[in-house]
Amino acid sequence: MELRLYDTLTKTKRTFLPLRQEDVRMYVCGPTVYDFAHIGNARPVIVFDMLFRLLRFFAKKGVWDEGKGQTTVTYVRNITDVDDKINNRAARDYPGMPLNEAIRKVTEKTAEQFRTDVKALGCEPPTFEPRATDFVLPRLDGKADMVTLIKQLIERGHAYEAVGEVLFDVRSMPDYGTLSGQNLDEMRPGARVAVDAHKKSPLDFVLWKQSSGDEPGWESPWGRGRPGWHIECSAMSAAYLGNVFDIHGGGLDLIFPHHENEIAQSRCAHGTATMANFWMHNGFVEVEGKKMSKSDGNFVTIRDLLAKWPGDVLRLQMLMTHYRSPSDWTDARAHQANAELEDWAYLLQSRYTWSDAVLPEPTAIAEILADDLDTSNALTFLRELYSRAKRGTEEEIREFAASCRLMGFRNLNKPGYFNQINTGIGAGSGEAVSKNADRIQALRAAYANTAPPQVISVISSEIESSSNIRVEVTDKGKVILVFGNRQETDTKVNELIEQRNEARARKDFTESDRLRGVLAQMGITLRDFKDPVTGEPKSEIVQ
Repeated sequence: MELRLYDTLTKTKRTFLPLRQEDVRMYVCGPTVYDFAHIGNARPVIVFDMLFRLLRFFAKKGVWDEGKGQTTVTYVRNITDVDDKINNRAARDYPGMPLNEAIRKVTEKTAEQFRTDVKALGCEPPTFEPRATDFVLPRLDGKADMVTLIKQLIERGHAYEAVGEVLFDVRSMPDYGTLSGQNLDEMRPGARVAVDAHKKSPLDFVLWKQSSGDEPGWESPWGRGRPGWHIECSAMSAAYLGNVFDIHGGGLDLIFPHHENEIAQSRCAHGTATMANFWMHNGFVEVEGKKMSKSDGNFVTIRDLLAKWPGDVLRLQMLMTHYRSPSDWTDARAHQANAELEDWAYLLQSRYTWSDAVLPEPTAIAEILADDLDTSNALTFLRELYSRAKRGTEEEIREFAASCRLMGFRNLNKPGYFNQINTGIGAGSGEAVSKNADRIQALRAAYANTAPPQVISVISSEIESSSNIRVEVTDKGKVILVFGNRQETDTKVNELIEQRNEARARKDFTESDRLRGVLAQMGITLRDFKDPVTGEPKSEIVQ
């Protein structure tokens, strides 16, 4: 059993072997925390969470340490909390407050929003989640920092001071541009690189820049200033993973200039031949077939979608497409994913709480994923498992459950979270259910995504105040609107069911059908069956 991954640097799919047998090390570029993360930001988080799970599966099986199963997997995903967009947001939201305090408030709030959102997507927290601002100056623990890296680059002849800035000298690195496959003489500055007269080359990029009095800054050998964008990740990856590590990941849009410049800084500062053994990049996300844009009105945040859908729905739709291919978020595919998860959850509702000790190892689906994280074919296999498990043995159901767990789905013990048919109990509830369809969907999503109690309370109160009813949520996640007194309604329902059973027993099917209709108007759906012992007709409420 081997893991093969596509490496952007060599443009080949290669067998993955950790550089150190005892530890697999992965770094992924995280969010710039100035606002809610959009659906495009969700893709790398889901993709590399999936890889994190697969790497741990291989490590546990002892693939890389002669069967001992003692290899650890270290996953670092940074938070960028120094950026001009953050400065602007802080000045807007906290006018009159000292800028550094305002920035901290903005970044702490938005970083927590990001963590909450990606947890709802079924993503596990990384091993370490460093903040850029904690790695600007030399540290007491001796971990790598940005100022020290810049000093090393100057000392090695790869950086220079000019007009209060420190810039990386791109032409000091002959093979600059290898990752993006661009020839140095033909390259043009990236979007975030200004062309100024003080640069030796237009492609030279900022390592350190001056800060004005109303901008965040740190005292350095080059005056009060702040780091450039790219040096952050070079410092934080080295701090936790060393100068050379196994996997560096991120979105396709980061290849140039960000990752290209990371490689240049890290290799030249440390004197190494490479920075990471594998470079992995996920494709772009469109919305309804178009590039996401606020001007086109299709800019969608993760939080927007979590207000309507359980996070598992977003996760499944993202995994339907191979990570290197473009992905199109559509409402139709969300409905498809939701319906599929509902089917799976109805099969697993009493079984998804099994412990790992009870479940078999999901080796078959792991072998499919081992071909460059092939989630699309893994889902095809998962659907085959579901078909077999529906009519198969308990062991086949266990394999299906274990495979779903490896794929990171969270709520397959609660089919009600994915149930798109709204129900109500009591005479007159039908109109209330219809009128509150969107609110019921929002309440299902809130429960599935473990929204704060105050959010759930607000949605529930909106339903109740608009319809003079109350909301019940079953232990399987089903949302039911109750019209009138529940105890009286239950008593009436049980009486009607008994009357119907008597009508069926005497073969009065006209009366039986009438009573079924009365119950349906009260929001009660019945399943008819015969008592296995007496053979008498019986009915039960479909939950």
